[in-house]
Amino acid sequence: MRQLKVVRMETSLNGIRNLMFDLGGVIIDLDRQRCVDALVALGDSHADELLGLSMQKGEFMKLEEGKISAADFYNEMRRRIGRPVSDNEIADAINELLIGIPVERLRLLRELKQHFKVILLSNTNSIMFDTKIADCFAQEGLSVSHYFDDIFLSYRLKACKPHADIFEKVIAQAQIIPEETLFFDDSQQNLDTAAALGFKTYLVTPDRDILSFFKTNR
Repeated sequence: MRQLKVVRMETSLNGIRNLMFDLGGVIIDLDRQRCVDALVALGDSHADELLGLSMQKGEFMKLEEGKISAADFYNEMRRRIGRPVSDNEIADAINELLIGIPVERLRLLRELKQHFKVILLSNTNSIMFDTKIADCFAQEGLSVSHYFDDIFLSYRLKACKPHADIFEKVIAQAQIIPEETLFFDDSQQNLDTAAALGFKTYLVTPDRDILSFFKTNR
């Protein structure tokens, strides 16, 4: 594994052949409090302890790391809640984290695929990815695979950002050169790890989203 050294630089598309996108907070909009409220309504009075925006905690984190199955997660949530609730009720509650994807971002991804290799790298889990996330990408009658050349998900890779090993796995499996890859994420910690491995990076914020970046970099 390469030794990490954080490097900061101006972001542009010069020399870029690959575009790599985080999902939550970059492509799909999030509302953490809405998810907390839904879990509390089910009876999990400590739901706030489970949820972050870029990285979850506890059993939620184990689910996203691929260390436990969806069935194990549902059972743990029932234990936390202390009463019988269905798998679907729990899935609906955690999916409240996801607001949706503006269709303009989907159109942008399709356009970018004509000029770059487009990659998804997300900390996520099988429950959300196979339900609400899939629905969000279906707005144009397509599936998530139509928008990306490669899809890398933490629960499949058994690793999560910001740890370097998930980036090393992406480099090897996608056969990309980090210096030719621009990575968009809403977590500076994730970007710092990527930059230390040679990736070009762009911090996404509410007033610096991917639409505005590509509007000014064409």
